[in-house]
Amino acid sequence: MVRLTRIYTRTGDGGETGLVDGSRIPKSDARLEAMGDVDEANSAIGVALTHALGETERAMLGRIQNELFDLGADLATPGQDFAPSDTTLRIIPDQVARLEQEIDTMNLRLESLRSFILPGGHPAAAAIHLARAITRRAERACVVADGTVGLNPVALAYINRLSDHLFVLARLVNGAAGGDVLWAPGATR
Repeated sequence: MVRLTRIYTRTGDGGETGLVDGSRIPKSDARLEAMGDVDEANSAIGVALTHALGETERAMLGRIQNELFDLGADLATPGQDFAPSDTTLRIIPDQVARLEQEIDTMNLRLESLRSFILPGGHPAAAAIHLARAITRRAERACVVADGTVGLNPVALAYINRLSDHLFVLARLVNGAAGGDVLWAPGATR
């Protein structure tokens, strides 16, 4: 259980921050960039949750927000032992599999894509599309960090699958509100 008695510690005033094992890294470190982008994606999902969504969609996004904190803890844990334990939080294959199952279930309710779609439509779908785009950035940051420090490969799969999940969820929300906004190639020429 996390217990915070003070929000500021002054330990980061010199441009460094602490990892789970107590080691310190510069705030410009690739690992911290990935952690920040994951936090931003989680915040964008929080904004999406302020919109009218069904109970199922809210439950999925709520689970994902919690798992993004798990992902942040995973990213903040140095080392090459990616097995979870009582003291080490890691993203596990079951979390990726659940995202895949939810994607498959949502896809059953959607028509096949016949065009690229624009990120818009219903306000909830537009917010989910924004979260998806931020998640894609977080994934790119995770790949960069993986190239320098080595990250949990399951965490990388999770963030990749999450952007797919958010794409399909935005389509589902738009489907219930009249449909996707389709790209019209060259329409303004």
